Amino acid sequence: MNYRRAGQDDIAQLTTLRMAYLEADYGVLEAEVYEVIAQRLPSYFLRHLERDCFAYVAEAEDGELIASALLVVSEKPANLSFPTGRIGTVLNVYTQPQYRRQGNAEVLMRMLMYDASAMELDYIELKATEQGAALYEKLGFCPKNSDYLEMQFIF
Repeated sequence: MNYRRAGQDDIAQLTTLRMAYLEADYGVLEAEVYEVIAQRLPSYFLRHLERDCFAYVAEAEDGELIASALLVVSEKPANLSFPTGRIGTVLNVYTQPQYRRQGNAEVLMRMLMYDASAMELDYIELKATEQGAALYEKLGFCPKNSDYLEMQFIF
């Protein structure tokens, strides 16, 4: 198994892995929704990969990408919670079913965390499923406690 950061040549396979992740997380997507997302992902990766989105992949000997983890870096006005203003969000930690429970996600997460530290991010955050929580706790992630109520507005 080869573990590395993905580049522009990997966009098609990153898109495939992202779509597989979304279907694993949300169930089978409606055809129209699937098509819209699948069409937009390549241009997203083209614009953001290795700039503010870093993709970590496990590559089988035949060149197929079998696992991924994304780190999206954002910069906000600095405050006491993030003095440099730079934070990371972990997304799309996904391994194809036949390669699960072999340590692939842990290797990718350790690479991601090492790079996040080198980038001098104040912290990295993620939303864990029950299935992934044990791995993240093993790596040192803790549940987020806040005096603020997390909210969103949907268009």
